[in-house]
Amino acid sequence: MLVQVCLYFYCKCLWRCLKFVARKLTGRCELQRICYSTKPGAGRTMKIESSLRSSKNKLLQNSVSVHPDAIEKTIDAIMELKRINPDVNPQLGVSLQACLLQIVGYRNLIAEVEKLRREPYDSEDPQHEEMLLKLWKCLKPDFPLEARISKQWCEIGFQGDDPKTDFRGMGLLGLYNLLYFAECDAAAAQQILSDSLQPRYSYSFAIVGINITDLAYNLLVSGALKTHFYNVAPEAPTLSHFQQTFCYLMHEFHKFWIEEDPLDIMEFNRVREKFHKRILKQLQNPNMALCPHFAASESLINL
Repeated sequence: MLVQVCLYFYCKCLWRCLKFVARKLTGRCELQRICYSTKPGAGRTMKIESSLRSSKNKLLQNSVSVHPDAIEKTIDAIMELKRINPDVNPQLGVSLQACLLQIVGYRNLIAEVEKLRREPYDSEDPQHEEMLLKLWKCLKPDFPLEARISKQWCEIGFQGDDPKTDFRGMGLLGLYNLLYFAECDAAAAQQILSDSLQPRYSYSFAIVGINITDLAYNLLVSGALKTHFYNVAPEAPTLSHFQQTFCYLMHEFHKFWIEEDPLDIMEFNRVREKFHKRILKQLQNPNMALCPHFAASESLINL
């Protein structure tokens, strides 16, 4: 343990010395060097984020958690702290602002998603009920629901005659994602639902959708999705970006499930874990963007 602690402080001191030497040689601070040497996207934003978080200066440390409305003033304060003339370096402020919008936006997106996850489905809430019934209409437009409590719900992959019990794990977030998929990518959602009902590749569409919501949520909270969002969202990532990522994961998991050719649904956890590792590996590439091949992506994804 002592050796590890000593090694940590040695590396930290060495890194600070290297930064000092680099500034003396180039005449630029670390933030300038990152912006001038790294193209826009995840590579640049993640380096800027790491630099700000590891700084000894409180202004720089706190800049990653400011309110979006305070970003412009924060950039001005950073430029003043670093003694950078904005007239001589006009692009630097623009680049730093873009990075901070993404960094702060990602943090706020986690809070928004977490709020939905923690909100339970309430059958007494008219809005919740309306969303649930709309999900049925989007997935089964030619087959009216005979009753709110009905075995028909099993036809779209719920476990019983009342779907509210299936949303306990992910709260309203699961319903939001399923409805977004069914509404914005109706053809793809209906095709995947149809495929999931085939005996050879059978699985419960809605339950898997809630499970994939959990996977997307964990990718978001762990920071793994920073690579994707920092590459596709030119400013702050939004809930729509998260839901579009869910659509991508549903589409890709369905293909992966067929490729794996499992014996039965009992192999779901194994296949899911393998799929999870595959996505994590893809997201280790700083240039990676999980770009969906859906119509709904056209207005959301901007590379």
